[in-house]
Amino acid sequence: MTGRPKQPRGASRVGERFEGVVGPVAHGGHCVLRLEDLPVVFTRHALPGERVVVEITEGTDGDRFWRGDAVEVLEASPDRVPAPCPVAGPDGCGGCDFQHVALPAQRRLKAAVVTEQLRRLAGLEVDVEVEAVPGDRDGLRWRTRQRYARLPDGSRAMRKHRSHDLVKVDDCLIAAPGGPSTTVRGRAFSVAADGFWQVHPGAPEALISAVLEALSPQAGESVLDLYAGVGLFAAFVAEVAGSTRVVAVEGDRDACEHARLNLGEAAEVACGPVDRILRSSYDEPFDLVVLDPPRAGAKRRVVEQVVARAPRAVAYVACDPAALARDVAIFAEHGYGLTSLRAFDLFPMTHHVECVTLLEKIPV
Repeated sequence: MTGRPKQPRGASRVGERFEGVVGPVAHGGHCVLRLEDLPVVFTRHALPGERVVVEITEGTDGDRFWRGDAVEVLEASPDRVPAPCPVAGPDGCGGCDFQHVALPAQRRLKAAVVTEQLRRLAGLEVDVEVEAVPGDRDGLRWRTRQRYARLPDGSRAMRKHRSHDLVKVDDCLIAAPGGPSTTVRGRAFSVAADGFWQVHPGAPEALISAVLEALSPQAGESVLDLYAGVGLFAAFVAEVAGSTRVVAVEGDRDACEHARLNLGEAAEVACGPVDRILRSSYDEPFDLVVLDPPRAGAKRRVVEQVVARAPRAVAYVACDPAALARDVAIFAEHGYGLTSLRAFDLFPMTHHVECVTLLEKIPV
């Protein structure tokens, strides 16, 4: 059986230019531009309130929305600054979304996105402040792991936004000299050369502090660390709680091996997809849960397995505001409310932001 044939698409509008006033920031590193009798244009390299000329980069007649770049700024925002990188901007490297934005304003934009996602998807009004984290240089030189593409002559390159086209990059200004340090609070962690580790130098300390502050572990409390990676959170939460029952669940086999080295006898490491492990194992109550899922979030199956263990507190570490808000709404269905949130600027010059939220059982 063949699938339903695709409906013919309308005429392409790529390359066409329109003038308009930019609306609010949206999730994903762009702002909303509304044009009369045309689809919404998600516009990069713009700022709210600016009058710009936008060039359409993706869009056809009949689409619900188009994408575009602000190629001319007719009335600039006071938050606009010259981009420090010569290949940032329209038709340039796609790695940074906000190099044209003053650093304090970048954080306000990220806070606005987190606030809007929680309002729209979870029905919550939350005041959000995105905190600076030590370890970068005015928003630059923080990325301790960097991958480059290569041009035919061997030169280093990066890809354009939503494209395989390459841009030569002699010096990526967000790249940090040297590699990441995997020693945290005097404790060395074993990590695979290509394994996951936070790329901002200040990230491990900032996140550990926020998780411990949120959970406030008490003596003897049991700990369930989900999407545990190499055991960073499990190590310190268990240490503070002095717990004899710590379980770290991780899907990546290499990360599991490193977690076993890092945690030793302090924790049991279960290797496999989190939802599958929770369906068949560790179904007893746990006092504390650390939830640090990938960008797609935990989703309903995992959230419902978490609340089934009746934790006193859940620390949710999230790198995507939309996935976080969706999961917070699922927790609310089961009587767990968001009682605190901290947001961190671990990815300056980009639209990404990291949040640590506390979810607790709301008394009936």
